[in-house]
Amino acid sequence: MKGLILCAGKGSRLYPFTNNRPKTLIPVANTPLLQLSIVKLMELGIDRIGIVIHPSQEADIRGQFGEGEALGISITYIYQHEAKGIANALNQAKDYISGDAFLLLLGDNLISAPLSDLKNDVEFGGVQVSLLLAEVAVPQDYGIAEIQDSRIVGLEEKPPHPKSNLAVLGGYAFTKEIFDAIDEITPSKRGEYEITDAIQWLIDRQHVVAYHVTDQLNIDVGTMDRWLLANQKLLDAKALKKRVHESAWLERCTIVEPVSIEEDCVLKDCQIGPYVSIGAGSMIENCQIENSIILNGVHMKDLTFPIKNVIIGEHSIVAGVLMNEEVKKP
Repeated sequence: MKGLILCAGKGSRLYPFTNNRPKTLIPVANTPLLQLSIVKLMELGIDRIGIVIHPSQEADIRGQFGEGEALGISITYIYQHEAKGIANALNQAKDYISGDAFLLLLGDNLISAPLSDLKNDVEFGGVQVSLLLAEVAVPQDYGIAEIQDSRIVGLEEKPPHPKSNLAVLGGYAFTKEIFDAIDEITPSKRGEYEITDAIQWLIDRQHVVAYHVTDQLNIDVGTMDRWLLANQKLLDAKALKKRVHESAWLERCTIVEPVSIEEDCVLKDCQIGPYVSIGAGSMIENCQIENSIILNGVHMKDLTFPIKNVIIGEHSIVAGVLMNEEVKKP
């Protein structure tokens, strides 16, 4: 079985942090989003992974992961030149998949639920599609599944009048039949080839579409607020609540778990946490920081008031500034 991760999106709602880096490389608890997806597939024994990217992203993503040698896997890069929807991105990988069953992840989603049931469905259960679903508060923002007699009978993308609150999350398992469906669908009103339309095509032709409902964490890390929330949730989930790299230098600091402090950081006279990630090479003095993300190489000193709910970009120099409950952009 192969894995496929879609990463070609621009991440425009995360500008300016994604101006010069792919969205899937933004850190959550100091781990790139894409790495979390790769590890999710590796946990299932999947060691052949295709990553769909825009050509402009290749240098950054390949520079981070290469061909997967350091992880003991094989990574193949696949281009999507235009943003035409999930189904279109998936179709670019048709030759790579080459008839195999595969697991598909959206590279900007943080999914906690295990995917072993989806994998088993398509490998051993005679199923052509297996979906991960979850109840959501605003179904109009998602692809929504209509269930009758424990069977999916309909899927609709961002419906104005949803027939349920069960949303399709960013984890799927497919057999090769999904490519037949993609060949038959047309662009939606949004101008995109919707994966929900392709799956609906299979449902209408009596193919077997299974599903599993989860109540575990799932976050589409597409906005500043969701980025901060994902950071908080992942720090909560980590076994080591207080993760301080051995090369970090802390002097007269109070640490309130959970936190993540990366290599070569220097912190003096600070209160850090809870829910703070500090990237490598940052220097912070006389600051109080809570529920925030500090990216690599930030310099901060003598801030007047506590920092809370803030993302601060690389190479910033911040001194004596009030920054409470707002986002600081680099």
